[in-house]
Amino acid sequence: MTDITDQGPAPFVANIEQATIDNDNYRTTLWTGKNLQVTLMAIQPGHDIGLEVHETHDQFLRIEQGQATVYLGESKDSLKSWQANNDDAVIVPAGAWHNLVNSGDVPLKVYSIYGPPQHPHGTIHATKEEADAAEATE
Repeated sequence: MTDITDQGPAPFVANIEQATIDNDNYRTTLWTGKNLQVTLMAIQPGHDIGLEVHETHDQFLRIEQGQATVYLGESKDSLKSWQANNDDAVIVPAGAWHNLVNSGDVPLKVYSIYGPPQHPHGTIHATKEEADAAEATE
């Protein structure tokens, strides 16, 4: 599904589980509106999203394939960890430090919902390196 385009802000219906599984890009925006954004992610074994915090964004993540070690905390120094697998959801409130590490041996397939949007409309990052480079210039 590397040819998907961001369908927002138009009304849109999709099988989110299938879209998430089909996505091979590190990050693809599926839908971007004024107050909400849906992104699809494929994180390779041993890789992660990187420890980060969104001061003004709440985030919902759902794992559709694979397993992850999830880190959450009020600061970089107070992280707790959980194991998460297929069908698990991770809720990250604004201001919480977080990271997801693919602790399995298959790509971790996740969809993420941000409120408000986090990435520019139409964002596609084929790899984490591409995403890191783009975020460094934002």
